[in-house]
Amino acid sequence: MDEVLALALPFFGVIFLGLGCGRLVRIPESGLAWLSFFIIYLALPALFFSLVARTPFHELTNGSFILATTATTAVCFTLSLGVGLWLRRGNLPEATIAAIVGSYANVGYMGPGLTLGALGAGASVPTALIFVFDSLFFFTIVPVLMAMSGRDRRGLGHTLLLVVRRVVTHPFNVATFLGVLSAYFEFHPPAALDKTLEFLRNAAAPCALFTLGVSVALRPMGKMQSEVPWLLAIKLVIHPALVWLVLSLVGGFDPVWIATAVLMASLPPALNAFIMAKQYDTYVAGASGGVLVGTVVSVATVTAMLYALQHDMLPHGLLQ
Repeated sequence: MDEVLALALPFFGVIFLGLGCGRLVRIPESGLAWLSFFIIYLALPALFFSLVARTPFHELTNGSFILATTATTAVCFTLSLGVGLWLRRGNLPEATIAAIVGSYANVGYMGPGLTLGALGAGASVPTALIFVFDSLFFFTIVPVLMAMSGRDRRGLGHTLLLVVRRVVTHPFNVATFLGVLSAYFEFHPPAALDKTLEFLRNAAAPCALFTLGVSVALRPMGKMQSEVPWLLAIKLVIHPALVWLVLSLVGGFDPVWIATAVLMASLPPALNAFIMAKQYDTYVAGASGGVLVGTVVSVATVTAMLYALQHDMLPHGLLQ
């Protein structure tokens, strides 16, 4: 148990340090701008490039794994959308943001550091694949649903073009694409460039986690929306269980890949839920509460999952 706590507490500790600083120190939210830019455009892209570039190319084209993990995320999104439509009385924009809370794991800020720390280098490829294709799914489905609901008044055609542009130009996706090219051509950066990338990727996790804590602390939270507990049950319990079930049914995956996928799915709701709520000016309080409460509850659920993985308690198949 000491090993599990030694792994989990630094991650959640940095988040709660950020949360405490955000509550105690009255610095305007604009003060996060350059740190956020550094994380999104430099540190995390350097991390994802390095993860992918060092991977044998044939491992990056595991279509069955990509399909299985993305499909489970889509199922959880659909379940959460149904809950949102039911409890928000058919309000599609609010239900869409609620569905993000119930299905979009914090795979960017928390995922890489936690999976690599817990499972080693073998987790790098599935971590990168889940991040990229889950992000592609959400970057596509959310603008489309908002356009259908009338919240985005630019029209469906214009929205689809905007989706393509955002997907193609997003720094995480660009870094991953360059990593794939490097893996294909077996390109190795010069020593000086590689050292620079090392500095950047080592800064990614602590900066991202601290920023996450501060960002959550600065969000207003009133009365918890009635659907949030249901959404968190889908995110923190059903999502990882469904990932394990689907990957076990498909079969043929390395146990480390299955463990990585389950751990990624068990992460709390991504801060992107709040960012998208602000972008579309809908369900802001619900998204803020979902991210905050989900992050707090995940201290227990993610620690329990780490314990299960460290002690090989996760079944390797349906018949075991």
